[in-house]
Amino acid sequence: MSDREKKLLALLLFAGFVILNFFLFTIYSQTKARYTNELETAKSKLQQAILFSESSEEYAEEMEWLNGNEPEPAAYQDIQSELQKFADAQARKLGLTVKKQDFLPTDQSGIYYHRVQVKINLTGKEQALYRWFDMINDPEAFRAAYQIILKPNSQDDTLIDCSATLAQWFPPAT
Repeated sequence: MSDREKKLLALLLFAGFVILNFFLFTIYSQTKARYTNELETAKSKLQQAILFSESSEEYAEEMEWLNGNEPEPAAYQDIQSELQKFADAQARKLGLTVKKQDFLPTDQSGIYYHRVQVKINLTGKEQALYRWFDMINDPEAFRAAYQIILKPNSQDDTLIDCSATLAQWFPPAT
């Protein structure tokens, strides 16, 4: 082999070495950047988990209560008719006169719970109405009365006309 061929071979080997190092450095830097991003993501998830863990102590009682009182999943028609029957039965039991009952559309926007609604108009004595509200508003049954409108009865001063919207939350049947 001549001297020029040796120099050319050395130059080609050096060029190959430089190109190989360039590709290896590129792969190394990309891999390092990927692992750095994964590390940062893992650190942020760890921080978030620590925050959730610390804040979960605040809500531990509420979560335990929810686990103990969560109703069974059901179809909205069943829950809505049960709510209407319950409200009607309790009103009649307390001596209230039910004038009108309407089913309102079911709110299905929630992920874990849906809400059925019934609007009820009734008349009765003030004390009976308050006792009825006590029976309707039951957190353990996920039931509440809202949008309550009380007006004096136009024929009898001892009676009150009431319009209330009742709601009950429930986990939907899958």
